Amino acid sequence: MTPEPKTVIALIDQAAEQLTRAGVAFGHGTHNAFDEAAWLVLWRLGLPLDAALDGPESIADQPVETGQRASVAALLRMRIESRKPSAYLTQEAWLQGVPFYVDERAIVPRSFIAELLADGSLDPWLSEHTRTVLDLCTGNGSLAVLAAMVWPDVTVDAADISPDALAVARINVERHALQARIRLIESDGLRAVPGPYDLILCNPPYVNAQSMAALPAEYQAEPALALAGGADGMDFVRQLLVDAPTHMTPDAVLVLEIGNERDFFELAFPTLEVVWLETSAGEDQVLLSTRDALQSWREALTSPPRNTSGTDSGLQLPASGT
Repeated sequence: MTPEPKTVIALIDQAAEQLTRAGVAFGHGTHNAFDEAAWLVLWRLGLPLDAALDGPESIADQPVETGQRASVAALLRMRIESRKPSAYLTQEAWLQGVPFYVDERAIVPRSFIAELLADGSLDPWLSEHTRTVLDLCTGNGSLAVLAAMVWPDVTVDAADISPDALAVARINVERHALQARIRLIESDGLRAVPGPYDLILCNPPYVNAQSMAALPAEYQAEPALALAGGADGMDFVRQLLVDAPTHMTPDAVLVLEIGNERDFFELAFPTLEVVWLETSAGEDQVLLSTRDALQSWREALTSPPRNTSGTDSGLQLPASGT
């Protein structure tokens, strides 16, 4: 019989073993069983999630009581049996050290764009005149909140097609007291947003159909609307790139996350000029394109190539959402 864990670290170690044996999937704030176990144990015990587990101020050897062990055990059972991401069980997720409320109405925030906001990677593409930002497909509003925090002089429109997601976003805007600078807009793509914007951030639904079918249960617990991007993952992106130039100021840029779909992106848009941005996951997750590049690409699509038949063989754009 396994002995009862007497300390915080022993409880975490035991929880990590349980999660490993159960074969749960990670990726919603943690990437391994130990970190996931630490999150759940510390949260259930009411301890800071950034509490030290080693060093002179460590809480690792802090004793735990029978009731606390039982409470943690119940939470672990819920995590294993429901296969819901831990963020849904704790109703909190952290992005770049900032806490956000989240529940099943919105995708768990994990965008690599958050890194680019925090480390200043986007600053060289902006100017002193940058004032208007759009966070499209805002979900729980985390990127809109981070953008408002990073750039105190900007106003942010946070748009999403889902009223449920916007309700969650409103909680986070109010939690961080940014109601005066963040406006929430229900919009299918760019249809209902005013613009023009100096910067558009977008973490859209981009998972291709084959990958959607193979997602672990934890990802299936999230709103499919926020994940599924059609056969090649590019359905939403196609319309966005066509519509974007008319919603951008002359010097504006679009920052777009496409996850593991770079190959599909390049097949779909082989002539679009983009810059791939470095993140902790490499240089194939997030791209940037200027308004000029998007406009040139769009114009090239509609320009009929020369031919000897005298007929118009120009390509057709998707129906505009504007």
